[in-house]
Amino acid sequence: MLSVPCSPLLQKGSFLTAFSLIGLNLFVVGVIVVCLWLLSLRLKDVSFVDAFWPIGFGVVAWTTYLAVDNPHPRSLLLLGFTTLWALRLGTYLLARWLGEPHEDKRYQAMRRNRPHFAWQSIYVVFGLQGSLIVIVGVPVIFGITNAEAPLGWIDALGVLLFTAGFMIESISDSQLAAFRRDKTNAGKVMDQGLWAWSRHPNYFGNTLIWWGLFLIAVSDMANLWTVVGPILMTWLILRVSGVVMLEKGLRQSKSDYDAYVARTSAFVPLPPRK
Repeated sequence: MLSVPCSPLLQKGSFLTAFSLIGLNLFVVGVIVVCLWLLSLRLKDVSFVDAFWPIGFGVVAWTTYLAVDNPHPRSLLLLGFTTLWALRLGTYLLARWLGEPHEDKRYQAMRRNRPHFAWQSIYVVFGLQGSLIVIVGVPVIFGITNAEAPLGWIDALGVLLFTAGFMIESISDSQLAAFRRDKTNAGKVMDQGLWAWSRHPNYFGNTLIWWGLFLIAVSDMANLWTVVGPILMTWLILRVSGVVMLEKGLRQSKSDYDAYVARTSAFVPLPPRK
């Protein structure tokens, strides 16, 4: 096993430690994404990469945990929470992909705009996602190595945020899946349950999850710099691949979506407006 100091950025050899842990995870995730890319060439479909997004964080957590000799409550907490979330969301997204007859429209559009997309997808889709997984996952990586600081109130707040986020994301995904299974809802806007309070409750829950993991990792402020993880995740959800992209498609495909927007909070769950 690697000999990793407990608070890697506060002790001698910290830069080497950071390089070793991040480099190791980049290598492991990189091998997996290359294998997935080769599979996508055979399937002529890259949509399943969405299911690898949460699973990849589980890979990062386990890679780090197995690489360091550090059986501390904080490391076990982060490993357990990350694994639980990765399996739950990964299974949900994989089942959704298996139920779709065609490649996701986002990737179909990329194929149309890129004549050599099959080969370019190694870096445009798979490589980019693999890199983001490691960058967003830095709180998990360095939180698992931080065994010096005892668990305290910051960790407790992190547990509460993670638990709330996990429940919100799980319930909203379950409600959306049930809504889609009902054929009478075809073409309709999902505005029931948590979706009556937020247009994207699943994304809100996901954001809480990552801020919770960060608070558990930060402990005695040794890993404060890993705030880059939840900040990047929040930005991706709000501005890149989440809310903005989804809203654009829904406005074009659902005639009553503007009315839904008028009465429903975009992100943070709030009582519906009249």
